[in-house]
Amino acid sequence: MFPLEILKSILFGIVEGITEWLPVSSTGHLILLGELLRFDASDAFYELFDVVIQLGAICAVIVIYRQRLVPLHKSVGERRQTYRLWWLTLLGVLPSAVAGLFFDDLLDAYFYNPLTVAVMLVAYGVAFIAVERAKRGSEPSFSDISELTPKRALLVGLFQVLSLIPGTSRSGATILGAYLCGASRPLAAEFSFFLAIPTMAGAGALKAAKFFFEGNVLSLTEIAILLVGTLTAFFISLVSVRFLTELVRRHSFSGFGVYRIVLGALVLIYYFAGRL
Repeated sequence: MFPLEILKSILFGIVEGITEWLPVSSTGHLILLGELLRFDASDAFYELFDVVIQLGAICAVIVIYRQRLVPLHKSVGERRQTYRLWWLTLLGVLPSAVAGLFFDDLLDAYFYNPLTVAVMLVAYGVAFIAVERAKRGSEPSFSDISELTPKRALLVGLFQVLSLIPGTSRSGATILGAYLCGASRPLAAEFSFFLAIPTMAGAGALKAAKFFFEGNVLSLTEIAILLVGTLTAFFISLVSVRFLTELVRRHSFSGFGVYRIVLGALVLIYYFAGRL
């Protein structure tokens, strides 16, 4: 069974690495994949795995943007820009951090299911298409991170709270929020990448602490599954982050909206067909 579990871990890592950065909901895709493939492990481990492999994805962002994120070996002005970027990022993370701290268990209990994922996929798919049509022909208000104000960062952070509901998409909510605040598409995607670092690192740390606090212990097989899934998500994310960055320079988000609606419709059919 061990090779099969490793293959499953690789598949989950691929899905995470692709969907974490595209506005299509990584959590939603992982839930749907989990309906088809289950690890030979406890539910507690599966919940831990679902969050920890995201650490591989954020490590990819850190590697890609390391020159902008690390203040070492920079001039005074460049260090100030780096510190300002981190300040805006942490400010944007604050709303979802507070909401997640109080409502994480409640959201897992009532919304962590295929039906919620399907509804949110469709709803935000429609939202992306509607926003793109409304903004057609208009120029962005700002296109550089230096023009992002604390107020705008906080507003984007409020949109990120919406992503606590599975199927919404963390990147989708933050990109949509930044886009509505007047950011260009590339900047909206870029700031979403930065917001992911503390958001997902914090979520992973909390989930791991909860796992071990409840007395759970990882077997050697489970450790191997976690490592393989995390490394896979890291390498796939190196490609998908660059792919999205280049894609939004040339195209709108409408294509993602259509994809979300089609996938959501298929999930709804699957869900209700299974209940007939």
